[in-house]
Amino acid sequence: MSYRYEIRLSGEGGQGLVLAGKILAEAAAIYDNKNATQSQSYGPEARGGASRSEVIISDEEIDYPKAINIDFLLALTQESCDRYSKDLKDDGILLVDADAVKSCPDVKSKIYRVPIIDLARNEAGRVMVANIVALGIIAELTNAVSFDALESAVLSRVPKGTEEINLKALRVGREQGKKIISESEK
Repeated sequence: MSYRYEIRLSGEGGQGLVLAGKILAEAAAIYDNKNATQSQSYGPEARGGASRSEVIISDEEIDYPKAINIDFLLALTQESCDRYSKDLKDDGILLVDADAVKSCPDVKSKIYRVPIIDLARNEAGRVMVANIVALGIIAELTNAVSFDALESAVLSRVPKGTEEINLKALRVGREQGKKIISESEK
């Protein structure tokens, strides 16, 4: 049986979702030796407009690079949650920022409400690394990429001089993901 996992990272421009998608795809393709594609879409506004990045990870060739049957949806805004949750599989995962997304859709997927932006600000030290906090959570919840591969891809992709804060953010996300898993096993 072949493996194909579709991830959509959504929010607004300026939240680093395109970079997060590139990091995730690089972690899968280069460091975990899987097939991966990454695509993005964003509004004409530089910041504040709708933004999304999609990553498909597979153990076979990827013949269609657009995500249509979403296994995992990250929604950092209410608008992105409302707009994209309809594409989520019934057995998928919806991860929302607990402060930005006030109402979650009625879906059969697992829903996790995590204060991602708040964790970035208070635990990692800067709001702008919320995208990397989210990647740490995603790695733990999905096992779509290994944590080591994600660390290597973060170091390869983030701006020079920001490596330490981004690694810290990734670890904050990983710990949050572990906490989610342990709480759901109770």
